[in-house]
Amino acid sequence: MALDTGGADATRRWIEAAHPTHPSLIDQAHVTDERFGFVNVPNAVWIDEQGVIVRPAHAAHVRQSARRDMEVPEGLGRIGEMLTEVKKIRTDVDLYLEAIRDWAANGSASRFALSPDEVIARSDPRPPAHAEAAACFELGQGLWRDGEHDAAVGWFRRAHELYPENWTYKRQAWTFATTAPGEPSDLIQGPNDDYEGNWLDDVRAVGAEHYYEPFEP
Repeated sequence: MALDTGGADATRRWIEAAHPTHPSLIDQAHVTDERFGFVNVPNAVWIDEQGVIVRPAHAAHVRQSARRDMEVPEGLGRIGEMLTEVKKIRTDVDLYLEAIRDWAANGSASRFALSPDEVIARSDPRPPAHAEAAACFELGQGLWRDGEHDAAVGWFRRAHELYPENWTYKRQAWTFATTAPGEPSDLIQGPNDDYEGNWLDDVRAVGAEHYYEPFEP
């Protein structure tokens, strides 16, 4: 599932490049952020055949990025700095694949499937500020889709202030701010005139090793 207010136009090239054999959903309104607590991508929840969540929102990596092991050439400027930070990001692909396969084979008996009480305990709380952030982000999206881009910026900015840990809110707004009309999405998400933050500086501020929460059995 793609999280992008830009809809099919913004996500089509990535979906087509992946050559999926399954339907690809596009969450244009970031509903999964609000309903399941996604704060970054890739994120996932595990839902069993009865529609019960057995593992709340978490980082979901099933493939190691080739950028993790690459040598970063000199002279790449900001891109080189970003690649250096990417190499520091922690993921445990082997453990996550083991967990998914164990759950698929053993269902509720899997040691990775959590009880309802454990799901609640591991779910992030939703204080009033996060609920307000979701409302601000929704208002920003609505204005953006209606072409009111300048008006949308203030609502996006407010969402960032209320919920700074939500990378999907920030990355969506940064992409809008740094992508020229009609051009492919800007993955650098660098400094811009609309927002105080950007991907590289914000990742450095929190530490790349904290960009994703570790997967816990």
